[in-house]
Amino acid sequence: MADILENIRSLTKKGKGKIVMCIADGLGGAPHPDYDGKTELEVARTPNMDVLAGASSLGLMNPVNYGVTPGSGPGHIALFGYNPETLTIGRGVLEALGVGFHLQKGDVAARANFATRDSSGVITDRRAGRISTEDCRRIVEKLASAVSEVDDVKIILEPGIEHRFVMVLRGEGLGDRLKDTDPQKEGLPPNSPVALDDSSQKTARIFSAFLDKALPLIADEPKANALLFRGFAASPQLETFPERYGVKALAIALYPMYKGITRLFGFDVPDISGTLEDEITYLKEKWNEYDFFFLHYKDTDRAGEDGNFPLKVEYIEVFDAVLPEILSLKPDVLVITGDHSTPSLLKSHSWHPSPVMLYSPYAGFDRRKRFTERECATGYLGTFPARALMSLLLANALRLDKYGA
Repeated sequence: MADILENIRSLTKKGKGKIVMCIADGLGGAPHPDYDGKTELEVARTPNMDVLAGASSLGLMNPVNYGVTPGSGPGHIALFGYNPETLTIGRGVLEALGVGFHLQKGDVAARANFATRDSSGVITDRRAGRISTEDCRRIVEKLASAVSEVDDVKIILEPGIEHRFVMVLRGEGLGDRLKDTDPQKEGLPPNSPVALDDSSQKTARIFSAFLDKALPLIADEPKANALLFRGFAASPQLETFPERYGVKALAIALYPMYKGITRLFGFDVPDISGTLEDEITYLKEKWNEYDFFFLHYKDTDRAGEDGNFPLKVEYIEVFDAVLPEILSLKPDVLVITGDHSTPSLLKSHSWHPSPVMLYSPYAGFDRRKRFTERECATGYLGTFPARALMSLLLANALRLDKYGA
């Protein structure tokens, strides 16, 4: 399978079929004991997705491999048909691209969070209470004006959404193999900057010096008085999505991370903001201009990470409510899935496979009454690797040639 999927370009052909990939981030869940052993999808009222399930093929999708919990980067790498086990894209690169920052060769980028720490230096909130984007911008501007360079390395800071921002180091001799300073949970102090190879020693030294200057500047902030960094990375070179699949591709997303990864893969990425309804409006406006549409919906993942089962249910219902607007465009192929599962029970990404519903004139095998994990577990598509999803979509859009004689 690996050779065919890596060389799928040799089978692609021109076609008129329009494909829509709807990603409800973190869609999948796990049975929750407080909700009669049901998942968020099972509790949610989803009349539109349930009707569509009766005319679709269902299945489960492993983003990386069995039992492996993916980050958002690997999850999307797989969705786009690339191998997340061999193609590594650091989170810092994705975040930098997502805020519209153009990386240069040799730049090292990192994803950054404002956080809250107590008087002993222990992190009490990794997301600084999800401060407002306005507060984030204000504090980033304060840091950027005060610490713009360390030795011969430029320090570039770009604000993101809420507590997130991006740091880019620009200079000679910088490696990107650094240990994350984010401990990934509350109750611990930040990790110290540590180089993981000799070529990254300078990066670690510069980064430590930056922290020494930056932390006193935010010490009096009520919530954002600490800094956490992860995903140090330089930008890779790769075959773009349009090159590989022969489509003109548009990505519609609100969060920097997802704008970033799609921009890296060669999608056209508009600078839009707002709500899911605004995304749908943009989809309609651009319908005649593209072959492939990536539509990303973040709220399901946010609620799952906060452990808020009822809110995740509500956000699933919000997505279900807009589905008729997508169907009104009459896509030739429509898939609804997630880049990974984020069960409220775990308050984090998980290894649980993502439920998948694939609709096309050639995919109505299952005739199920609901779109849920349990229904997907016995669906026609079975359980398959996420990187095979693109070949299924292209096949259903009649955009793949026969393999062999």
